[in-house]
Amino acid sequence: MPNTQYEIREKDGFRFIDEGPSSDLPTIVLLHGMLGDLSNWTSTVGDLAGHQYRVVVPVLPVYALPMKQTSVQGLADYVHAFISAINLDSVTLVGNSLGGQVAILYALTYPERVAALILSGSSGLYEVEMGTGTPRRRDREYIRERAAVTFYEPRHVTDDLIDEMVDIINDRARVARLIKMARSTKAETVASRLSEIAVPTLLVWGRNDLITPSDVAEEFRERIQSSELHFIDECGHAPMIEHPETFNLIMLRFLRETIGTETVAI
Repeated sequence: MPNTQYEIREKDGFRFIDEGPSSDLPTIVLLHGMLGDLSNWTSTVGDLAGHQYRVVVPVLPVYALPMKQTSVQGLADYVHAFISAINLDSVTLVGNSLGGQVAILYALTYPERVAALILSGSSGLYEVEMGTGTPRRRDREYIRERAAVTFYEPRHVTDDLIDEMVDIINDRARVARLIKMARSTKAETVASRLSEIAVPTLLVWGRNDLITPSDVAEEFRERIQSSELHFIDECGHAPMIEHPETFNLIMLRFLRETIGTETVAI
């Protein structure tokens, strides 16, 4: 896992970042994607904590759940156990890619615990097929090509990212869970239940997202009652990495208008 500037805490077997002051406002929980990690949210954590929100970021055990529990619902159950373990009564869930689908399932299962949703490049409707079969092991150029699809700017495909992906696909146990989780994102679609979501929902999408393209974002907006959609130009599947300042600005305005703020309006 790439280094993060924040302390990683441990409690009851959970590993997570916990920054910002406690307050009466719902705690913000950030959920990374399938190949993501805590470092994806470095800028977001800093901005949220700087605006006096408490923000927590759990490590999602995409490759560590028992095989029988390796699914989107399995991750949603894990998030519920985590939220319960650190005694959170009300949360705003922020999810990118797989993390977005997990957030949706959590909100549908535990609606009384969720104050608002923020989704970015969320799976749960459909994703564009970017290749078939098991990833070719040790083929760095193939892996680099697959990783590049995530971003608008190729510079985000770093050697460290490629090294981590190589490690994953050369580990039989982890790649088996990766494949099972990818199949689960398609099997556990949420389209038919999106109308049940009643909390304020923000959709922040990369205009150039090739994995969950703009029509996916539009369908989320149409199906979720209290939702608003913002596109970021020259941006792929991970806006919080490619355009963190714009992503954070949109998010902070939404938070101020929905759950409130402890700071002067921006």
